Amino acid sequence: MNASLKIISARWVIPVVPSNTVLDHHALVIENGKILEILATDAALRKYPTAEHIDKGSHALIPGLINTHTHAAMSLFRGIADDIPLMEWLEGHIWPAEAKWVNADFMRDGVELAVAEMLLSGTTCFNDMYFHSDTVARTAQEMGIRAFVGMIVLDFPSTWANDADEYFEKGMLVHDEVRSLSRINATIAPHAPYTVSDASLVTARTYADELDIPIHMHIHETAEEVDNALQTLGARPLARLHELGLLNPRMIAVHMTQLNDGEIALAAEQGIHVVHCPESNLKLASGQCRVADLLAAGTNVCLGTDSASSNNDLDMLGEMRTACLLAKTTANDARALPAWQALEMATINGAKALNMQHEIGSLEVGKSADIVAIDLNHISTQPVYNPISQIVFSASREQITDVWVEGHARVSDKILQNADVNQILSNAAQWGERISNHD
Repeated sequence: MNASLKIISARWVIPVVPSNTVLDHHALVIENGKILEILATDAALRKYPTAEHIDKGSHALIPGLINTHTHAAMSLFRGIADDIPLMEWLEGHIWPAEAKWVNADFMRDGVELAVAEMLLSGTTCFNDMYFHSDTVARTAQEMGIRAFVGMIVLDFPSTWANDADEYFEKGMLVHDEVRSLSRINATIAPHAPYTVSDASLVTARTYADELDIPIHMHIHETAEEVDNALQTLGARPLARLHELGLLNPRMIAVHMTQLNDGEIALAAEQGIHVVHCPESNLKLASGQCRVADLLAAGTNVCLGTDSASSNNDLDMLGEMRTACLLAKTTANDARALPAWQALEMATINGAKALNMQHEIGSLEVGKSADIVAIDLNHISTQPVYNPISQIVFSASREQITDVWVEGHARVSDKILQNADVNQILSNAAQWGERISNHD
């Protein structure tokens, strides 16, 4: 028996590529962490009689979900400042809390909490932007999830760095360190147009070009951001970024809730990627991303949760459902963003944004075995006429039973592997008490 060979079979396999495809009674044959074959279950068992067989009979198998915008460690600020608008939330609550509490210990415990939540809800890769990205990288590697860690850039001091030069210096050290970590990559992450100068943006672009890595940035998040840019700089932020040469296929533009028709055309023309964070945008009343228009123009649109302090969860199943419903209302068209397209946003589109589409984002031969099993034999998802629709519109993360990354089980029968959940919970509770008592 080939110890590395296993068959994972299920009632349905949803490969995402080709689009809107459902394979009935199929199986994935996994060897050395890669998908070797996809074929009917009976045929797989006949062809590989000695392989380990994992039978997920009433389940659907989908690619691992890709959360394309997070601030993972901010899970320890979950609920700290709810029901207020973005700038008041940032300036009056989040930035002061970060200055007081964020250090390497906070980062490790916060990332562990976030990764546990993400793995248990089917996320196998996340794209992060926060301080102490070295700690994010090491913690993610240890817990067996994929991560892109942002080398954050600001023009004001934080607990991580004092000025732009130090942000870049520390970021380059992180970039060099993660090259030795098998599941971790780096991005350059200027925070936003209103917190980063032209000079720093040009430096960020130069590093991204030289290192061949993505740029990860909040852009056009609120009407206030755009109005202030017009008043102080005489240009909308997207136009300024275009003038500086940052709008290209490396750009991962987060939020983009304030777009006119010309900017939608520009985004498509320049080949940038847009990360839609519907629940965070709704909660902060930041605006609505014109997802249907962006997709129609040919822009790659993917999904992110943002942080658990503004969402307040890291649940990509919920994000898909909200994205669908919001897109229909925004476009005033019930046909806008069907379920299969939302699943693409949460998988292959995120992989494209991270330039990982040849490795992850769909269940295809030769790709990594990053797989999620969702049990549809549940009171909320029966009967099943269309398993993709049931997953997006009806299923909950509690129905996710198993998660594999590179063919390795990270969640088995709803139990997180490689991490002590009780210790993670204890650490989170201690931070909550500490922060609450201080306030």
